Amino acid sequence: MADIFTKKKRSQIMASVSRKETKPEILVRKFLFNQGYRYRKNVKTLPGKPDIVLPKYKTVIFVHGCFWHGHKNCKAAKLPETRKEFWANKIKANILRDKRVKKKILSEDYNVITVWQCQLKNKARQQKALTNIVNKLQQ
Repeated sequence: MADIFTKKKRSQIMASVSRKETKPEILVRKFLFNQGYRYRKNVKTLPGKPDIVLPKYKTVIFVHGCFWHGHKNCKAAKLPETRKEFWANKIKANILRDKRVKKKILSEDYNVITVWQCQLKNKARQQKALTNIVNKLQQ
């Protein structure tokens, strides 16, 4: 199926997609704060500017969008029908960058937790994902 927008309009739409302060990020941050955890947002001194940094626990949390970060076996990560090669290359580059960033952060003795957007969609999965974060912090 062809795109209903012009190339210029589609470019504007994609450029306006937020990189920070997304609903899933805010949800995770509110949960952590309510549980008594204190954090920093988008710390520029760490590789990849992690979404959430818990210095006391030497832990970073990345809240990834399934499409943009290529979440395997997720419906939300399905590539668009148009410009498949472009999107495949872009997502592949994002995945490789995520791996490099994770490796650098681990080398700095931080723990890395990745939360996927789809894990926060419904209440049951959301509760499981958030509880999993707390469990990892308490280890």
